[in-house]
Order: sequence, then structure tokens, then C-alpha cells
Amino acid sequence: MDFGLSDEQEQLQRSARDFLGRECSTAFVRETMRSADGFSRTLHAQMAGLGWTGLVIPEKYGGLGLHLLDLAVLSEEMGRAAVPGPFFSSSVLAALALLGSGATAAQKQWLPCLAGGDARGTAIGTLAFLEESDRLDAAGIAATCTKTRNGHRLSGTKMFVTDAHVADVLIAAFRVRRQGESGVALFAVPRDAPGLAITPLHSVDQTRRPCVATFRDVEVPATTLIADGAKGWKVLQRVLDAACVVLAADSLGGAERALEMSVEYAKVRQQFGRPIGSFQAVKHMAAEMVSEIEPARALVWYAAYAYDHEPRHAARAASMAKARLSDVYSRVTNRAVQIHGGIGFTWEHDMQLWFKRAKWNEAAFGDATFHRERLAQLGGW
Repeated sequence: MDFGLSDEQEQLQRSARDFLGRECSTAFVRETMRSADGFSRTLHAQMAGLGWTGLVIPEKYGGLGLHLLDLAVLSEEMGRAAVPGPFFSSSVLAALALLGSGATAAQKQWLPCLAGGDARGTAIGTLAFLEESDRLDAAGIAATCTKTRNGHRLSGTKMFVTDAHVADVLIAAFRVRRQGESGVALFAVPRDAPGLAITPLHSVDQTRRPCVATFRDVEVPATTLIADGAKGWKVLQRVLDAACVVLAADSLGGAERALEMSVEYAKVRQQFGRPIGSFQAVKHMAAEMVSEIEPARALVWYAAYAYDHEPRHAARAASMAKARLSDVYSRVTNRAVQIHGGIGFTWEHDMQLWFKRAKWNEAAFGDATFHRERLAQLGGW
């Protein structure tokens, strides 16, 4: 069985690396981090022009209609470059939630704009899921929805809503019945809805900006409801699986870049009259980094493939990839900082970009402990 990439995927990988090498240097990342929004609309427009923002959106909505494996290949390259901005929130979370909902009206309204190929312009989306409990199961959704004469009234607080401060639409989860997975519904709420307040939060990784989204009796029309009943939670589960795979791919790319930077530094940094790369302790650390990165690649690619082609195994594969890559990225960047020595702990050196991204990726959508427990609950293959 061939687990390699297709010619088209290898071409996507090469073109993405070339483009990001030109347009998303570490100096550009630092400049974007210092901006108020942490977001370059110029870079986002360029990615839209390449079709990246609509990679998994069907062609009838202005996208390319590709699969999650293609998105994982692209995300690996974006992880290598530590790309700042709302690509993950918009082109992964919001796009896949809308696609999974099957709500035709909302799809026609938002997907062409998220893909960046609509005459009305480009839109940004995000997913409002987590609350103060920080639970990733249906019981964690406590924000309420009440039916009104003309639609629904939404109340509650959503935590860690990534890039909500620049989003045009929030795909938000609310409880329409008291208990159970069947009581979860999804709404496509415009950012400018009266009563919706967005408050940015501080984060270790300034390339991604979490926010608090507070819904104070937000009145929305019935057309904003995109998934109700048991379907709402099923859509969220699929989005969770996709998010895990994409974050694992981002972690894989970041770990590769941290290894490359460490090897380059070890060749030129000298102690006691010779490069530190000649010391056995440094060689061992680099070898351990390689031994963790290479086997993890197959986990990411298989999880991305299973998402579209083996749905029975998709959740297990996604949790395996997320758990493993969370550990790998964290350990690789930790070793990379050690190889760099004192300068690796400074803001002046670029290693901090990947070290912080590793911490963000590790916690987002469940850490390694959560996903190993989830894997045990999912049972055997």
C-alpha cells in the first residue's frame, strides 16, 4: 500500500513552501504579531488568490473541492513558516462546520466569501465552541437558545474563540434542550449582531488571537440556525476531528523547522574551539528529534486520509495524531531551545515563534492526555 503523497500534493507542498518562503519570513511574522489585529489582510488575500482559503470548499461555492489530506499538506508548510492570521479559524473550523451542517442557505451566503472568490468580497469565519468549563463534550455547552416569534435569542459566553475580533461570522454552539448531545444546535451569527461583544485575550502565541464572545440576548432570525437536534453535535465532532488533524500537521511542520534551525546553529556555534554539533550530547538531542518527527508523519497523513475515506476510523486516527504530535512538537522545540542555549530563550531569536506555537497547539482542542482518554473511550478498531 502506498502511503506517499500524490504528484498534485507534492506540487502543492513545493509551491506552498516557495510562496511562504518569499511572503512570510520571520521578519514578516514578527511585524504582524506587533499589529493590533495580528492579521495581514494582504497575505490573506494572496492565499485566497492561490485557492488556499477555499481548499476544502466545493467548487460550486468557489473553492477547490479538495480533501483534508491536501489541507494537511498545506498546514504542514504553514506550520513551518509559523503563519499568523485566521486561516485555521476560517478555512478549517468555520468552513467545515458550514459544510457539515448541510444548511444550503447559509452555505450559499458564507462559503463563497470564506473561499475568497465571491464578488461580495472575502469573509473571515471562526468557531465559538468552548465555554468556561473548557469541556470538549456536549455537557460543556451551557450557553442557551430560546425560541422567539421571529427566530432565536442567544445568551451565554464563549471562551477562546480564535480570531473572533476579525471574523465576519461566528459558527456558535448553543443548548436548545437541557441535556444530552441532541440538545446542541449551531448558529451562523454575524459579527455585527446587536448584543454580541468580542473581547480579545492575551495568548502565549501572538500569531493566533483568542477572544471572549459574549452573547447578551442576541436576537437572530431563524435562518441562522444551521444544525439542530442530534446533527448539531455530530457536526461539532467532525470539526473537532478535522481540527486535531490540521493542528497535528501544523505541529509536524513546526517541529521540522525547529530541527532544521537547531542543526544549522549547531554547525556554526563553537565552544572550546569546535562546533557544538560535534559534542555527543548535542548529537543525541538532534537524533532524538529526528526519531520522533519521522514516525509521526505517517500518523498525520493517515488521519487526514481517514477523515474523508475511512469515517469509521476517523475519530481514533485524529486523536492518535493530535496526542502524538502535541508531545512531539513540545519536546522538539524544548530540545531546540536547549541546543541554542541562552539565545534560544530571548525574544531576539526566532526560535521563540515555534516554541510558543507548540504550546498553543498542545492545548488547543484537547491536549495529549485528553486525546489518549478519548481514544480509550472510542474503543478498538
